[in-house]
Order: sequence, then structure tokens, then C-alpha cells
Amino acid sequence: MTTPYHAKYFANELTRITSGEGIEKLSQSLFDANVDLNPHQIEAALFAFKSPLSKGVLLADEVGLGKTIEAGLVLCQYWAERKRKLIIICPASLRKQWSNELEEKFNLPTLILESSSFNRFVKEGMSNPFNQNKIIITSFQFANRKKEQIRLTNFDLVVIDEAHKLRNVYQTKNRLGKGIKWAIEDSKKILLTATPLQNSLMELYGLSTLIDDHLFGDVTSFRNQYVKGEQDLNELRDRLKDFTNRTLRSQVQEYIRYTERKTITVPFTPADNEYELYQLISEFLLREDTYAIPKRQRVLTTLILRKLLASSSYAIANTLKTIKERLLLQYNNQEHQDLTNLSSEIIFDDEMEYDILEELEDETEDEEIVEDEPSLSMEKLKKEIEELEDLEQRARIIRVDSKSKALLTAIETGFKEMASMDAKRKVLIFTESKRTQQYLKDFLESNGYANKIVLFNGTNTDVESKQIYEKWLINDENAQNISGSKTADKRQALIDHFKNHAEIMIATESAAEGVNLQFCSLIINYDLPWNPQRIEQRIGRCHRYGQKHDVVVINFLNKRNEADIRVLELLQDKFNLFAGVLGASDEVLGTIESGVDFEKRILSIYQQCRTPEEINIAFKQLQDELEDQIKNKLDDTHRSLLEHFDEDVHQRLKMHVSETVLHLDRFSQMFWNVTSYMLKPYATFDERTYSFEVIKPIPSIENSNGNYQLKMKERSLQKKTHQVYRLSHPIGETVLEMSKLLTTECNEVIFNISNHPTKISVIENLKGQQGYLILKKLTIVSYQQEEYLLFNGFTIDGQTVEPDIFEKMFNCNAVVNENVKVNHELVHRLKQDSKQHVSATVNKSFENNHRFFNEERERLEKWADDMMYSVEKELQDLKVKIKEVKRKSRHSISMEEQHKFQKELQELEKTQRRKRQQIFEAEDEIAERRDDLINELENQMIQTTFEEELFIIKWRVV
Repeated sequence: MTTPYHAKYFANELTRITSGEGIEKLSQSLFDANVDLNPHQIEAALFAFKSPLSKGVLLADEVGLGKTIEAGLVLCQYWAERKRKLIIICPASLRKQWSNELEEKFNLPTLILESSSFNRFVKEGMSNPFNQNKIIITSFQFANRKKEQIRLTNFDLVVIDEAHKLRNVYQTKNRLGKGIKWAIEDSKKILLTATPLQNSLMELYGLSTLIDDHLFGDVTSFRNQYVKGEQDLNELRDRLKDFTNRTLRSQVQEYIRYTERKTITVPFTPADNEYELYQLISEFLLREDTYAIPKRQRVLTTLILRKLLASSSYAIANTLKTIKERLLLQYNNQEHQDLTNLSSEIIFDDEMEYDILEELEDETEDEEIVEDEPSLSMEKLKKEIEELEDLEQRARIIRVDSKSKALLTAIETGFKEMASMDAKRKVLIFTESKRTQQYLKDFLESNGYANKIVLFNGTNTDVESKQIYEKWLINDENAQNISGSKTADKRQALIDHFKNHAEIMIATESAAEGVNLQFCSLIINYDLPWNPQRIEQRIGRCHRYGQKHDVVVINFLNKRNEADIRVLELLQDKFNLFAGVLGASDEVLGTIESGVDFEKRILSIYQQCRTPEEINIAFKQLQDELEDQIKNKLDDTHRSLLEHFDEDVHQRLKMHVSETVLHLDRFSQMFWNVTSYMLKPYATFDERTYSFEVIKPIPSIENSNGNYQLKMKERSLQKKTHQVYRLSHPIGETVLEMSKLLTTECNEVIFNISNHPTKISVIENLKGQQGYLILKKLTIVSYQQEEYLLFNGFTIDGQTVEPDIFEKMFNCNAVVNENVKVNHELVHRLKQDSKQHVSATVNKSFENNHRFFNEERERLEKWADDMMYSVEKELQDLKVKIKEVKRKSRHSISMEEQHKFQKELQELEKTQRRKRQQIFEAEDEIAERRDDLINELENQMIQTTFEEELFIIKWRVV
């Protein structure tokens, strides 16, 4: 039987705020999480709490290891500790996914904030809509636009997903990154990315400055120390370990079952008229003097047109029409028109991948010197218009091309594979063209798949998508999932429709990033991107943590195109994209410094090579280069910096598994006991199933009647009518607060070990004995708030009993005997012992905080050294220049030359003297800034303590 003393102790233990070094730090979040947690996720969450002085961490697990869950654990713990100013900043496409994950898996309330919802709150009189009792989810762009309001909110925690998108924040022109960085400067941060290092070590520097400007010195010092010349990668690795946590898929296969990838290649042979169209358009693209393709952006425009040509006759026909109409405008006006926005117009019309557009904008900025456009010849222009008209008509004559016929075979083959695996009859078809998307929908509907298709793209403005969204809104089951963001909700409605009703989703690249489609295990690349990173993103939508079946990936092979054959071979064999358990590793993908640059390399082969022999030689050269890059990347920087921070990772993860199971079992039992005790007047309990029914209204809780079941691992809900009962449930929060307020006078509590279901040896040893104990709650506020429950006690004959024995004693049922005489002399000794326990705990906490202080001071010393390195490097460079000028002066062969060198030397020496003075000033300034920061840390370390006596009892074990 539970007593008021049990209930009060359990309630305080269940809500205790602990330091971040043990598994108990995550007590509340581990218990509330409705997800099968893996040890590496627990370790990552603990890493985020590693130091109270840290301004944040970078969680950089490989793709598919559940970084969202890791961040969710931290958010859940913050919420449980009543730190509820929380925000997630992510790509717009991921907002709804974050909302769903947090609500379904952690029972956390969320709000997607965008222009419409923000303005609505302002109209309702809210001065800053970021101040909510919910977790805010917003996009990069909106966060930047509202940076002032975000800064004013002073969030407890900021989570940045896909953080690599802000990796260039250190660059002057990166307005988006700089705006967000300024907005969250004073908040604690968690950065999430699977690719912290793709192209350059400077990206790691950029990510570090998002967290804290004092992790490294300035750009110059970082570049000089770690990028140029002799790199000290060991030192860089040591410094990264303080704020970077990375787990590889290969490290956790013992705990996570990854399904296989299976690849199927469906060959097709284009008909003669298709092949002829391809050849004619290819020849047109090879010409460098056309009006159709402006010289500025020629490479990217050609790249886009080749993609559309490979996609479908329908897509290329409409694009040819666009180009033709632009030339007609020139012809009718008899003068040059500005055609430089042709590429972006095609990209927007056809919804091509956005990184091409970004590359296009960069290229436009960089191309200051461009050849003049060819002089305008009306005769030549008219001939080109006629040529485009002819090509357009040839494309339109091809009503159904060979590849779309092969698609029917591919779908049928894929569905047979799904049936053999007992997987759902679902297929995700990717195309690079929005026009091809519509063409495929019409084609498939006329070939047996009517009412079984859903489209997914960047706008989703077609009639059927709107109807699906409207039905989704009025469905009662979706009421709790409506976020208020029309864009996010419409995307979710289409995904839900695919999951519950449709068999086929035809998607453009907008579905490749961030969308979770693990209920589908068949992917068809109708158009195969040349960018391996893009392909991996596509497959990662289905082949991810939680996928129950092997994922089948189907690609098409054009048997009349030697270059297409070699591209597929390159992607399949060198990048290992389509087969095996893990797919392409981040390291291999990381060798592609820019996806668009890689695509340009392949384009150059299409543009320059005519014969199969030339094509084979060019691809062989590209493969050889890739192999060297991959080998170097794996052997050097990436591996040495970001892998295997700790060699004992497996042992440590095993420890987390056992610790977590034991901890959660104890936690569950305490929560159940305190609930059944406190709700006895209001509910009936089923001990067998850990469920209860509230039959009388619970004070201060509206509509509390109903059936509830304790949230426990390995136990599913009895019935759908049962609600999951957890700490964050309103009833759970009320029960715990009521328990803390229980009156607990000094009485005798008789613990029964005789009827305890399991043997507890240390309590068995106390059978027949009695004594006194005190339980005190100690709160220490310094760098962080910590709470301790301190037991002290002894037997009646004065033998001290260890605190952990009293913890185990409260696992036993007990009864209260109120008719007992208290020995006040023993109670006085008890209080003295407790006072000593408090003093020892405060000292231990101070030692821990002193360790945190020393770690932070050491980091600030390194930052100061970095800053001085940067200043002194300039002086060193000057000395080298002076030495060189003196050498030249000694060897000068004329007075004029001698005079020139002497003048240069005077200027350099003057600069040197000025620089020396600047160094002294800089040294003083840096030292002052460092000392100010250290003084601030010392002031924060001053501890404030609060003590609360929970109860004193006389105990007896029977």
C-alpha cells in the first residue's frame, strides 16, 4: 500500500531537475517519448546538456539515424522543466513534419508561425506572436524577416534543422544566415545536419559561429590555422569534440535494423521519331551562335534543356514553345531583347530543382565579362524560329513516348515485389519536370490507374490537390493536426491521401527534401538526376529509420544513348546509391563539392563527345578522378575530424541501453503508485493493465472523465478509447502537484518486505529493525538549477543507513502508524546529519561548476590566442615582405631602382611600426574582452541554495 510519504517522495523525484551528466537528466523526456529510443539518440540528447555554460551543440549523425528524435528528447526535457520558450527554425517544407513528430512522439504542443498566423495574432492584440505557450516552428526566411521579435523573445532553446544551409553565415553577403544568427545570439542552440562538412573546413567554422562566436577566433585565424598550409587537424578535432556529436550508421547496426535497397533497371528503346528528335535538339544545343540560348547562362540553360529533353517529349515541347515565343518578340520588335532570365523562367515554369537556380544566380553575379550576343540578323532569326517551330511540332507528334510505356512495366514489376514482401501497394515516382508530372498523371489514369494518383509539387495548386486539402480539413480525425499554415497543411493532406487512399504519388524535387514517406517502399526515378546528392535525398524519403520493408528503386535505361548508359553506371557503381543496407555514405557524397558543378561535368561530356568511344574515354576519366577524390576524402580530413571521437562508442551505447531500461521501469512504477494513491477517490484502477477510469471529476481539470492507460514501453493501449497517460498529461501534472502539497507529519511508517514480489537483500537485512529518516529537497542555483533529494537516517541503535537503501525501502508497500512517540534527541541528530549531507552536496556541486568554469575559461583562452594569431600573422607577413625588399635593394642595378626599393621599404617599415602598436592595443583589447567574459562566468558561479524538509519519519521493516 502506498502512503502519503511515498507519494510526496515519488512526486518530487519524478519532477526533479538534475544536472546533465547522467541518464536521469532525461527522466521526464525518456518517459514521455512515444517512440522506441536507441542508445545513440539518448547519448546525443545527453551531449546537448553536457555543460550549462555551452551556448549550443552540433548534432551531426549520418542520414537516417533520427536527429529529429534527439532534438525532440531535449525539447521534451526543457518542456518538463518548465523552460517553454522553444523554437524550431527549418526549411519551410519540414515545418509540418516537425509539428507531427513532436505532437505524436512527445505529446508537445506546437504552432507553425508564418505570415498569415503571425498577422492574425497581431490583429488579436498580441504584441509579439513568438511569445506562446507552445513550441514555435518557423521557416528560415520567416525567421530572418522577424528577427527583431525573435531576439526580443529570448528563447530558452533554438533548434535549427538542415543547419548546413546556413554554413556560409561568416561570409559578408549571407544576409539570411547573419539575420538568424543575430536573432538567436543569446539563446542556447541545437544545430542538426547530416553533412557538417561537404566542401570546405570553412563550413565548420560557419556552423561554429552560429552557436558561439567564441568557439574559434575570426575568419582569418581559422583559415590560416586549419585551412592553409600546415593544418593542425588534431587540435581542430579536439576543439570540435566540445560541441560536435556525430554517430555513423555503421556504429549502430547492432541496435537499428536497416532494410536493404534493391535496384531494378527497366530498359527501353526509343522509337525512330523519338531518337531523331533527340539528335536534332542535341545538334541545336551544340551550336554556340544561336539567339535562343543567351551566352550569359549558356551552360546552365543547356543543362536544363537536356534534363527536359530526357524527361518527356511533352516537357521539351512546351519549353521549345517558350523559347520560340521569346524569339518572335525579338523578330517583331526588330531589336535584341534581354533573354538572360530565360533559365529562371524555365526553372519556375517546370519546377526544376532549386539549387540549379541558386547556382544560376551565383553565375550571373560572377560573369562580369561575357561575350557580346551575336549581331541581330532578321533572316537568321526567322530561320531559327522556324527551326524551333519544327522541333516543337516533332515533339508534339509523339503522343506517348517509349519511356512512359516502360513506366507501366516498371510499376507492375515494382508492385509484384511489394506483394512478395507483403508491403503496401504504394509507389513514389520522381520527375524533374512539373509538365512531365501532369503528362504522366494523364497517361497513367488512361491506363488503369484512374483515381489512384496524387500529385506533389512546390505549389500544389491543381484542382484535385485543392479538393484533397478541403476534404482533409473537414475530416474530424485531422482536426488536431491542422497547424494553421495553409502551405504546410496542404502538403500534409496530400501525404495523408497518398498513405490512406492513393497508390501512386508523382512528385517533383520538392518532395525529395524532408518529407517522411517510410510507409512507401517503392521508388521510381522516371527522370534520373545527375546529382548523386539529390538521388540520395529522394531514396532517403522512404529508406530511413522506421522503414519495415526493403526499398525497391527502379531506374530507366535508354538503350539508344551511350551517355545515359554510362551515367547510370557511374551513379550505381561508384556512388553505391541503389543497393545494400546503407546506400551512399555521406563521405562519398561529400566528394561532390557542388551538385550543379558535377552535373556540368556530365553535361560537358554530352556536349563535346560524339562517338561511343569518346563518351567512354570521358566517363572513364571522370570515374578515375572521383575514385581519387573519394579515397582522399575518406583517408584524410573528413574521417579524422568527424568520426570516432571516442573509440569506446559501442561499449558506451550498450551501457545506455541497460541504464535506460532500468531507469524507465523504476520511473513508471513510481508514477503509477503516486497516481493510484492520489486518484483513489476519483477513479477505479486495473493493476494488471496499468489503466484506470476516472468516474468522478478531478478538481481543477475540465472533462477529466474517461479511460487512461499508463505510457509504458512494450505495452500497447487496451482500446482505442483509452488515452495515453504520461507526465505531461494534465491529469499527470495535477497529480504530481497535489502530491507535493500533501501533509506529512512525523509518524511511524511500517514497510513490509515479507510480501514484496522480488527480493531486496539490503532491506531483508533490516527486517525486524527500526529507526529514523529524514528526506530533504535541496535546490542549488548557479550555472544551472539542480535539485537533490537527500535521505539521511539510522537504526534505533545509532547505526547509519546509506541513502540508497532508503530509496529501495520506498519500493515496498507500507502502512502508517500515527500513534507513536518520537524521540526528539534522535530527531535532532537526524537534522544535524542532514545538514552535513546538504553541505557535502553543495561542495560537490561547486566542484562540478568549477570544472565547467575551467573548461570554459580554457576555451576563451584559446579564442584569445586565435585572435592574437590573426593579428600577429599580419606582422609576420610584413617582416617577410621587408626582408624580400631589402634583398632586392641589395641587388638593384641602378640608382632609380635603388630609390624605388628604399621608398617601398620606408612605407613597409612605417606600416610595421603602426602594426606593432596595433598589436599592443589589440592584445589589451582581446585580454580585456577575455577577462570580462571570465568575470561574468565567475559571477554566475555564485551559488544560491534553498532547502525544504519534505518529511521525518520513524521507520520499521517487517
